[in-house]
Amino acid sequence: MVRLALVVAEFNYDITQLMLQKAIDHAKFLGAEVVYVVKVPGVYDIPAVLKDLVAKEEVDAVATLGAVIQGATKHDEVVAQHAARKIMDISVESGKPITLGIIGPGANRLQALERVEEYARRAVEAAVKLARRKKLLKEAKYAGSTVYVE
Repeated sequence: MVRLALVVAEFNYDITQLMLQKAIDHAKFLGAEVVYVVKVPGVYDIPAVLKDLVAKEEVDAVATLGAVIQGATKHDEVVAQHAARKIMDISVESGKPITLGIIGPGANRLQALERVEEYARRAVEAAVKLARRKKLLKEAKYAGSTVYVE
């Protein structure tokens, strides 16, 4: 069973709380166990807790959830791009999957609400699939024919 952590931004709470519920439901559907739910103030703050989470033995993968709503400036682009880059960096450095369930940049509130279920489910599904496949890849041995890890 994949042991999953969820990191959820509180900013745009009306959207992210729905995302959290969808993520938990989908994890159960996939047979994964949610072992941690960590709330952070905003999307930009997500990387601040990731190193601590991936260092925990009982965490196989992490799904991040948040919504960066477009404003009058390009602030949403800065927040989303820097958060995404650091999330990927920590995933690669740690060797544990960390997936991106962050709506935006460029989304308005209505667009974000329309994407709640899709982004939450995709982030959880990708985390679970990657954790399972990384385990299979670690156990795989080449014996003269192509090894498929699916």
